[in-house]
Amino acid sequence: MNSFFTCHPVQHSFQLFSVEHLVTLAIIVIIGAFIFLCRKQLRKKMFVFILLSLILIASETAYQAWEISCHQWSAETSLPLQLSDIVVLLAAVMLITKSRLLFYFVYFAGISSSVQAMITPDLGGYAYAQFRYVQFYVSHGGVVLACCMLIAVCRYEPTFRSLWVSVVSVNLYGGFIYAMNRLLGANYLYMMKKPEHASLLDVLGPHPWYLVWIEGIMILSFLVLYLPFWVHKKIKGDKNKVNFIEAE
Repeated sequence: MNSFFTCHPVQHSFQLFSVEHLVTLAIIVIIGAFIFLCRKQLRKKMFVFILLSLILIASETAYQAWEISCHQWSAETSLPLQLSDIVVLLAAVMLITKSRLLFYFVYFAGISSSVQAMITPDLGGYAYAQFRYVQFYVSHGGVVLACCMLIAVCRYEPTFRSLWVSVVSVNLYGGFIYAMNRLLGANYLYMMKKPEHASLLDVLGPHPWYLVWIEGIMILSFLVLYLPFWVHKKIKGDKNKVNFIEAE
């Protein structure tokens, strides 16, 4: 138990795309598929929404407590201000309130940031048998699963307008974070400099030009996330048109 809650990496550091990493990602994908396959049954079990919301809140609360207990908490690094962190809390509220506005934002900003975080995590070397690793994937994977719940069970769909509203919202949030970074001497959203560990930002040029590339990648990722729904609407529209012609 002590090694699980250790404040420092032990045994071996995290290895990108190791067996443990791939299995973790596979588990999240399988649970997501289960949600869609069992969507009719889940409509009769609304407590699942509350349970997932509580898991997300507990995950973030446990992380803050762990940081404090390890004497690692600081306003410069530990506040839940990273986009992939703030959407954890928003997703918890979304599950309880069934808010469409929150769904639109969490779907685009939450899934894109959470998926990127899970594929190339900033874990500081913590491996799969440690609290930080488990908490990280529970919270970020939970955001993706929360969106799956509202899509599969509540039949929510993002709109093209909500895509661009989300782009504007993320940029406004970025402006707020820039001010917080200047105030705290922090580097939330990596707006002030690149992370010390290897990341996608390493191939996007020096500061501040990589921020321009991030903007483009964000818009592209939002478009990719909207694509399945655009295709679905297109197919549905064509079917309705055919049915209307046949009826005539």
